[in-house]
Amino acid sequence: MTRTAGTPRLVSTAMAEGTVLLVEDEQSIASLVSLYLTNEGYTVEHIADGAEAIAAVERFRPSLVILDLMLPGMGGMEICRRLRQSSEALPIVMLTARDTEVDRVVGLELGADDYITKPFSPRELVARVKAILRRAARETASPGASGDPPIVVGDVEIDEARHRVIAGGEDITLTAKEFDLLAFLARNGGIVFTREKLLDRVWGYERPVDTRTVDSHVKSLRQKLGEAGAVVKTIRGVGYKVDAGRGA
Repeated sequence: MTRTAGTPRLVSTAMAEGTVLLVEDEQSIASLVSLYLTNEGYTVEHIADGAEAIAAVERFRPSLVILDLMLPGMGGMEICRRLRQSSEALPIVMLTARDTEVDRVVGLELGADDYITKPFSPRELVARVKAILRRAARETASPGASGDPPIVVGDVEIDEARHRVIAGGEDITLTAKEFDLLAFLARNGGIVFTREKLLDRVWGYERPVDTRTVDSHVKSLRQKLGEAGAVVKTIRGVGYKVDAGRGA
């Protein structure tokens, strides 16, 4: 079911799997994305003005937000920042023509779960949306056990139960995906994972997608950890690993 703000609701025979809020001012792109998501059973609520985005989240309570960056009224970066202030759990996918590394890192730093550049494959976008929502559902259903000991690697302590990271004795604020990536590598200490494998295991993508997503998250993660970020090792030509840690 696809609905643009201010238009009547359309009845869909597909089984709804959740509501996606699409914030996109290019009508051709909005129609294409809406068509593919609706065919997969999602309800799509579309708005074209960035200034309406925050209120739309409150109104529609979406399972995920697809957010263009260049919008009238309010830019996507500012929308993402405000949404993250009110909710750490709401998945956000940035959809934009801005493809520089700086834009990617800033977007991920603000809390976006993924960053997809135009032109894009609508099938890939749908696959990413599905993967993010599946992972969000698993994390909601299976929170970490409160008795699990933290993982300690070098000067980094990762407490999955409390979603807390301490590096060099200081609390470090990570985005949800940065935390997932660090925790996964630390749980599998010593094992080298390719970018493709990390996209599969951490992001849940079952088909090849842009591996720069992994590189951008690793760069941001290292910056936040400071000197302790050296625990995340690059294996040139292969991927990434964290050396085997010890329990606290």
